[in-house]
Amino acid sequence: MSSLREIKTRITSTQKTSQITKAMHMVSNSKLRRAEENAKSFYPYMDKMQETISAIGGNDSSHPMLVKRPVKKTGYLVVTSDKGLAGPYNASVLKNVTNIIRERHNNDASQYGILVIGRVGRDFLKARGYNIINEMVGLPEQPSFKAINAMTKSAVERYEAGEFDELYLHFSHFISVLEQEVQERRILPVSQSDIQATRATAMYEFEPDKEAILDVILPQYAESLIYGALLDAKASEHASRMTAMKNATDNAKELIDDLSLQYNRARQAAITQQITEIVGGAAALE
Repeated sequence: MSSLREIKTRITSTQKTSQITKAMHMVSNSKLRRAEENAKSFYPYMDKMQETISAIGGNDSSHPMLVKRPVKKTGYLVVTSDKGLAGPYNASVLKNVTNIIRERHNNDASQYGILVIGRVGRDFLKARGYNIINEMVGLPEQPSFKAINAMTKSAVERYEAGEFDELYLHFSHFISVLEQEVQERRILPVSQSDIQATRATAMYEFEPDKEAILDVILPQYAESLIYGALLDAKASEHASRMTAMKNATDNAKELIDDLSLQYNRARQAAITQQITEIVGGAAALE
């Protein structure tokens, strides 16, 4: 049995850990509320973009960003976090993308390229030899569109230049505080079903012409899809971290209760032994 001092030390250290995880839970809870607000406030903009592209593109557009082409190389934009302690958040995204790369490309680096956001994903993929062609780390907790503009432009420009024939986005979709779902979403070529999901309710006059407008608005739309998914992923990250810290705090409390019981038993045993020794010594003197 451990000594009283050892048990007491473990109780103290566990209490300090519990205080840290409780504080992290409260911080993540605050960040989650802001992340949810940011994601929800972006929805009206995306709805309007879809409506506009639907009115301009329709079914008869032959714009390169709306038409599928033979796939020689696929791009994957992977969204992870810069920090750990977020439960299965990063592991689920990375497991999903690595399984897909193995199934589709047999890990042949000439058939795919990865653009990764987040230090955890960057370190994981780089350590295992995956073909990373661009990376971004150190994003703020509540990222602005300007903060990721370089990455979104790089992804879209690589598709326009023919380096990629399709571009997929892998991220963790926020459903609720207790539920997040890893998703793969095709960004390019833009799906006709996506842009026609919202029917245009207004009449538009085009100047100079539809194709010229699509040249400008479709790259912006693709970049917006990436940014919207990043806002969604940030909400999922904070929710996952909040849940993980709550579980850690609960586990610490259970461990403290068990250690306290063990400490009391050891202390009672020590007191009983001392009493027994005193009684035995007194009896020997009689």
